[in-house]
Amino acid sequence: MRVTLREPQGTGDPSASYRAAGVDTAAGDLAVELMKQSVARTHGPEVFGGVGGFAGLWDASALQGYRHPIIATSTDGVGTKVAIAQALDLHDTIGQDLVGMVVDDIVVVGARPLFMTDYLVFGRVVPERVAAIVGGIARACEATGTALIGGETAEHPGLIAPDEYDVAGAAIGVVEADALLGPDRVGDGDVVLALASSGLHSNGFSLVRHILSRAGIELHDELPELGGVVGEALLTPTRLYTAPLLGVLEDPDLGAGVHALSHVTGGGIAANLARVLPRGAAVEVDRSTWSPPAVFRVLSEIAGSSLESAEGTWNLGVGFLAVVAERAADGVVAALAADGVPAWAAGRVRLGGADARTASPLEGDGWVVGAKGVDGGAVRLVGEYAD
Repeated sequence: MRVTLREPQGTGDPSASYRAAGVDTAAGDLAVELMKQSVARTHGPEVFGGVGGFAGLWDASALQGYRHPIIATSTDGVGTKVAIAQALDLHDTIGQDLVGMVVDDIVVVGARPLFMTDYLVFGRVVPERVAAIVGGIARACEATGTALIGGETAEHPGLIAPDEYDVAGAAIGVVEADALLGPDRVGDGDVVLALASSGLHSNGFSLVRHILSRAGIELHDELPELGGVVGEALLTPTRLYTAPLLGVLEDPDLGAGVHALSHVTGGGIAANLARVLPRGAAVEVDRSTWSPPAVFRVLSEIAGSSLESAEGTWNLGVGFLAVVAERAADGVVAALAADGVPAWAAGRVRLGGADARTASPLEGDGWVVGAKGVDGGAVRLVGEYAD
């Protein structure tokens, strides 16, 4: 899975060694040994070669049962949330954040994740820290049914500070062509379901850190409103939606009723929902259907701003959205609740909303039309948040 460079042998000049340059290959090898068991638990019969090879191997004959398989891929990182983990020296949850950011994008199109690779870069390799991060990745991969088949642990002394690191990953999934979810399936009157987040997930942490810094609040401070230490509350791991959503999609009664899914990441609720709606569709998401968790309220109060002002940055308590046929809405909500994911109806799709689409957010009407290069539908949030 991970190949580390060996220190050059036979030189008479100790200053010419890799270790003298700041790269400890022995620490890298120990990190691999510490992570082996957690990684192996994600491997099924499709995985070849185990840990240590130059390339991860996955048996593609497993796809022979598909009539018309479409491959889905996603890549992402965790962003500046890693700075919180580094400051608190707590590294066992950041891996779940990575899997959530990568693998939960795969299920948006209806695909089942197959395997994932990761990339970890450190200023200085501390084997136990590497193992904690990869252990978190592996546990989340298990929870989502994803094999962790490859990765790289790199050490970049002089480029990254000794106790700093960054993480990234990529995943591959598969979906039948006729089961592909997207805007073309969305119909007039479809219900928009909001799926609860576990908190901030992995977006908007630059704003979080800016707010705390301006207020003079340290990550080790205790805030009763957050239930304890500030940094620990901020490290609440990203909720994983893949397994519960696949359970719905593969249900013979409910699956056909799911038309589109949206992962609420950077850009917030409106922008991410607009990306999966067809041109001409409009949705008003009703804020009164949920109460944003304490972390959002506390941060907004510290900043002296409104929750509404952060809607383009934070998920405000909604980590995923499902656009479903009205007949399927109650069943999908019940199935998700049985899997531990609270969900509720928050809006309804209206097609032919030309007036809504021509409205400009710059005119103060609140509409977001398409996002990230997608010429999609129009979405705005209305009403006031529940207490």
